[in-house]
Amino acid sequence: MTTVTVCVGSSCHIKGSRQIIVRFNELLKEHGLEDKIELQGSFCMERCGEGLNWQIDEEPVTSNSVEEAILTFIEKVVQPSTDSAASKRSKAADHGGE
Repeated sequence: MTTVTVCVGSSCHIKGSRQIIVRFNELLKEHGLEDKIELQGSFCMERCGEGLNWQIDEEPVTSNSVEEAILTFIEKVVQPSTDSAASKRSKAADHGGE
């Protein structure tokens, strides 16, 4: 399971981290990924001056805006997860559902 952690410390909160969490959660539901991606909050990631901070597992990510965070989340989390699920379904179909 992949864990996505969003900073909810003061600086990131002011910049829009709550909006990021809401939108990430909506995307996980839209794509049926709630059981594959764990979304959580974390107080201060100690990168306050860099932008909106979050991470994918242990990979730190900094976004300059809520919109950028959403695009990055789709590119790095949603698409690979949905591509992986589609590939597994295709392999199962190729093998008669084995």
